[in-house]
Amino acid sequence: MEKKELELLEQLVPSHPDLKSLWDDHILYEKQLEKLEGKKFLTPAEEQQVRQMKKQKLEGKTKMVALLREYATKEG
Repeated sequence: MEKKELELLEQLVPSHPDLKSLWDDHILYEKQLEKLEGKKFLTPAEEQQVRQMKKQKLEGKTKMVALLREYATKEG
């Protein structure tokens, strides 16, 4: 995410619960992925879990960016 988007996110999260939920999910996926990817070996189930989390994280980020753009145009 770009610096400008992160700054806007920091401003909007406190007053937009939908955005806060997406951001919280994004952070959670990031931490879980770091933990799994830090392992030397992943089981096939863990590899599938990593793929699924990356997909969910990307979908959430896409929604978050769309909301940021929507809020920016409303407030800007």
